[in-house]
Amino acid sequence: MKAVLLAAGLGSRLKPLTNTIPKCLVPILNKPLLDYWLELTLESKHISDVYINLHYLKNKVTEHIATHWRHEKRITLYSEEQLKGTAGTLNGLNKELTGSPLLVIHADNLSKFNLDSFIHAHQTRPDNCVMTMMLFKTDAPSTCGIVERDEMARVITMHEKVPNPPGNLANGAVYIFEPEVLDWIVGNEAADISAEVIPAFHGKIYSWLNNVYHRDIGNPQSYALAQQEFTKR
Repeated sequence: MKAVLLAAGLGSRLKPLTNTIPKCLVPILNKPLLDYWLELTLESKHISDVYINLHYLKNKVTEHIATHWRHEKRITLYSEEQLKGTAGTLNGLNKELTGSPLLVIHADNLSKFNLDSFIHAHQTRPDNCVMTMMLFKTDAPSTCGIVERDEMARVITMHEKVPNPPGNLANGAVYIFEPEVLDWIVGNEAADISAEVIPAFHGKIYSWLNNVYHRDIGNPQSYALAQQEFTKR
């Protein structure tokens, strides 16, 4: 299985911190956020290669990888002169990614979970499912994509950042795609996973709950809270 860490975002809501630091490198307990994701994926026996897309302050990310991960040959950097969107990145990399299940991670979130357990959940998913989505329980449902599930834990719909959503089970933006999902993205020239891909596969998305830790650190308040919480994990 290959992995894609989506790390090219502008981090606009975290300004002024992200005026000089790309969001994927903001420090969490004195360690860059991206390093947590690289450790998680590269330590797994299931992951053969890791791709990281770059755009905003990309030279700083490139320098960080060259300095701190220079001995790791399984990392490939993919530069985007213009942001392609979360699904657009997968489309651009499709020749390198095709043919096997794909782990896709929004690497601007802070998370801790057992990756092998997540992969096992995908391997034992219901027969008609072609994707597995990681969920978490959020304390701010109106700021997240809240999912509704059936009795087999399949996602039947998702409410993306709406007032008073039905529940607190949120999309953690960590996925495993079967090859046909990537084929659909390429065939439809999709740009966004949440807005285009997920609605197209309602009823075919298995879900797995992360009970350890997950938080969107997209604004200063959430970022500060994450620093406090993660010391206990």
